[in-house]
Amino acid sequence: MMKENTQLPLLPLRGLLVFPTMVLHLDVGREKSIAALERAMMDDQVIFLAAQKKVSMNEPTTEDIYRIGTVAKVNQMLKLPNGTMRVLVEGLNRGEIVRYLEDSGEEFFVEVEPIEETHGDDQEEEALMRSLLSLFEQYVKVSRKVTKETFNTVSDIDEPGRLADIITSHLSLKIKDKQELLEVDNSKERLQKLIDLLSNEKKVLDLEKKIGQRVKNSMEKTQKEYYLREQLKAIQKELGEKDGKLGEVEQLREKIEKSDMPERIVEVAMKELDRYEKVPQSSGESSVIRNYVEWLIALPWTTETQDTIDISHAHKILDRDHYGLDKVKERILEYLAVQKLTKSIKGPILCLVGPPGVGKTSLAKSIASSINRNFVRISLGGVRDEAEIRGHRRTYIGAMPGRIIQGMKKAKTINPVFLLDEIDKMASDFRGDPSSAMLEVLDPEQNSNFSDHFIEETYDLSNVLFIATANYVNNIPAPLLDRMELISIAGYTEVEKLHIAKEHLLQKQLKENGLKKANMQIRDDALLTLIRRYTREAGVRGLERQIATLCRKAAKIIISEEKKRVIITEKNLAELLGKPLFRYGRREQEDQVGTATGLAYTAAGGDTLSIEVSHYPGKGKLTLTGKLGDVMQESAQAAFSYIRSRAKQLEIDPDFHEKYDIHIHVPEGATPKDGPSAGITMATALVSALTGRAVKKEVGMTGEITLRGRVLPIGGLKEKSLSAHRAGLTTIIIPEENEKDIDDIPKSVRKELSFVKVNHLDQVLEHALSEEKHESN
Repeated sequence: MMKENTQLPLLPLRGLLVFPTMVLHLDVGREKSIAALERAMMDDQVIFLAAQKKVSMNEPTTEDIYRIGTVAKVNQMLKLPNGTMRVLVEGLNRGEIVRYLEDSGEEFFVEVEPIEETHGDDQEEEALMRSLLSLFEQYVKVSRKVTKETFNTVSDIDEPGRLADIITSHLSLKIKDKQELLEVDNSKERLQKLIDLLSNEKKVLDLEKKIGQRVKNSMEKTQKEYYLREQLKAIQKELGEKDGKLGEVEQLREKIEKSDMPERIVEVAMKELDRYEKVPQSSGESSVIRNYVEWLIALPWTTETQDTIDISHAHKILDRDHYGLDKVKERILEYLAVQKLTKSIKGPILCLVGPPGVGKTSLAKSIASSINRNFVRISLGGVRDEAEIRGHRRTYIGAMPGRIIQGMKKAKTINPVFLLDEIDKMASDFRGDPSSAMLEVLDPEQNSNFSDHFIEETYDLSNVLFIATANYVNNIPAPLLDRMELISIAGYTEVEKLHIAKEHLLQKQLKENGLKKANMQIRDDALLTLIRRYTREAGVRGLERQIATLCRKAAKIIISEEKKRVIITEKNLAELLGKPLFRYGRREQEDQVGTATGLAYTAAGGDTLSIEVSHYPGKGKLTLTGKLGDVMQESAQAAFSYIRSRAKQLEIDPDFHEKYDIHIHVPEGATPKDGPSAGITMATALVSALTGRAVKKEVGMTGEITLRGRVLPIGGLKEKSLSAHRAGLTTIIIPEENEKDIDDIPKSVRKELSFVKVNHLDQVLEHALSEEKHESN
């Protein structure tokens, strides 16, 4: 060992450290390093070895080299074919660079001060050595890099500093940690620091071993499963079962992995798939499990379309697909505008209410198209079983999800426009109440966790835009109605029907019947006659059927008579379709005694209702015919009671109820009739019959009556006004409180109708009855 400062060539080491007493082979390739070795060989073969701070640096400066290193002797040097030098060095003692001497550019030359090793208490050092050897023994058992022979060699060393250095040289420590140990000159401190590092290193190795074992077990399990499956495939191939159950399981597993299911659903699907694999193919449960897994795969869980809410674009689509319905379109555009501001399609559930054929379903399709969403429709007409909505439980073969989940499968996204068609046609019986099940579907607070009995796992419906349709709002249960916002679609005027027929229906039917515009033409007067005398409806379905009939007739004429063009006018319309089905202007042809025209609202829209009253000698018996409901029968009783109480003022014999029997009849007795708006019509017809004053033929009326003669408001004024217009009436008597509803009636209809607003029956009689008396029947 050196006793004094010595000038030595410096060899910087990359990623390597040499401790005293350590013998090691080094490969040297850098020019400066080779020059330092050659200088050492020319002197006394002694060189100073110090580590670089950064391994990646190829040309280190004096600042990049640790100052404390090892004085070493070069025992052997061999030049390799690739130009590098392989040397055998032996560490002698620690040293510190005092200063750098000349730097000719060929090698580093430094003045090195030797570092003398100090010692602590002998007993403490002995105890630390034992602890270190015990730890090193455990490390050797865990590590694969240190052999048992190495431990045996190390355990014979009795010098504490040398023991620490030799063990450090065999550990896979970072250069920084080894350098710190090299810089500690006190053997006791070095032993303590090494024990701490070795303890931590052993913990890391233990953890690595656990992780490795876990990975190994997992790989072994996977390999085992793969091997067994391959064997099964081979067996099935030998048996000729090319599409065996194992193949199905693999296909389903691949589909599950590629699907968009959340993690919790993937776990459920995999668990059920494992069950399916174990259950015999012949078992009934096998098909139920497979059906369940296939449904989980088919359902959209995260796939959605991007909303494109553009109000002007939506307006164009609505105008393109529907003529008229301005207020309805306005409400839908308002709805979409709110959704654009709130950045989500949520809020009230829209319910389009109106008679058949007015375009409720097509409106929903247009909404879907305008916001770039998929459209799906389910019909609820005749649904009686709750399982139709919530699904069947998987306890028997043939179980399947409810219509909501089925609709989501068809939609293929989690945010479609979902049309619940004919929601007023749902019924309930001993199998449950489907309308109650619909409450969860339509409640924004609950449908994010919708539970289907078949799927069992909760399904999120909160992104779905639900739109319902109904013909008659009174048939919708109140709790369900509370969750929806009603948009009324009353029906079309003659002008609107004419436009729809020309722009939409005719083009559609020409295409469906293989005709072109050049082959067939329907004049406007023929279309108007078709609307007035061959159809009577609020919508346009009957009109479309009649146009389809004309197209078929035209196709036959073109083929059989070899004509190129068929023109349909009002004159030849009857030849093609036969005699008119309806009489346009279905009002009375002259003033009648005991006959009044009422206005009614039905599921098919508005209609006119003729009420006839006759009296004959009897004992005051009141007879009601025409298949009237309870409400209309009570309206007749109320009107009869009012007239008896006001007989004197109405110039009626006060004892008429003792002398005459009264018969009230509503024609078309095969059709059930009910509603709270025929009170004043019955009272007017009664007064007319008893006084002999005729009811004006151009007057129609609607309103309920109280026992005091007050006229109460009614609903459906728009629909009733349209029916009055179709029937050719010119004056309508309405309750005063319904004045606000007049604005909803199309302008073209309002221009041709005169509205008389009343609040008492006396006002009704004043406008409805003529002054002169006729002989009563």
